[in-house]
Amino acid sequence: MTDKYAVIGHPISHSKSPLIHKMFAEQSGQDMSYVAIEAPLDGFAATVQRLRAEGYKGCNVTVPFKHEAFKLATQHSGRARAAHAVNTLIFEGDEILGDNTDGVGLVADIETNLGCKFLFKRVLLMGAGGAAHGVIWHLFNAGAAIIISNRSMDKAEQLAAEFEGYGTVFAKSYAALAGQQFDIVINATSSGLADELPPLPEGIFKPGALAYDMMYGKQTPFLRFAQQHGAATLADGLGMLVEQAAVAFEKWRGVQPDTAPVIAKLRQS
Repeated sequence: MTDKYAVIGHPISHSKSPLIHKMFAEQSGQDMSYVAIEAPLDGFAATVQRLRAEGYKGCNVTVPFKHEAFKLATQHSGRARAAHAVNTLIFEGDEILGDNTDGVGLVADIETNLGCKFLFKRVLLMGAGGAAHGVIWHLFNAGAAIIISNRSMDKAEQLAAEFEGYGTVFAKSYAALAGQQFDIVINATSSGLADELPPLPEGIFKPGALAYDMMYGKQTPFLRFAQQHGAATLADGLGMLVEQAAVAFEKWRGVQPDTAPVIAKLRQS
């Protein structure tokens, strides 16, 4: 019998996850289906319960439901607890296991696919919302020294406070970044959706720097700024999307898919 999986979001019609998991299943010979389901904004929990009743084995969760998924899960992985959010659910009997694969997906894309190691690198993480929270512990564990900048300094300081005592994660305003340079600059804000640019000072990129926007599918104002101001490498979040999906797939199926041909095919299309 074909095992059923889904991704839940609102909106969800744009999602590439069904295509990604279809390619993973084909390359690994897995008998499974994967569909996109749009849940009402007030109906996430009911949608999950319906899927469980219909025999689904698990699901991915995207905006705006990752925090609700964390609350709904009866057990959490360590990385889900660190992120305070869940993007992968596994249904096992009466239990709902919650995991978060965003951070490991981002690190895999940057270190493996782009060949840029975090160890001893200065990293600027823009944003202090759910996207930043989902990845920052993985950046820290990879050995990066991290500065968090956000339009709301309160949120940036709250996120940095989680690392108090470690001495390698600090919050700074965008204005306070003047005169500083970074090896890796990651945009975890939603500014690209509004075609806006975070207020970055010029000269922010070290020679050879990587500019990474977690949004995919368009050249954002941040990536245009990075191209004009000395970043050596520009990347969007498509690789992260595939890599985080691969971690979820392995959790569900016990098989590690090959991400490189999937990323290449999505780039071509």
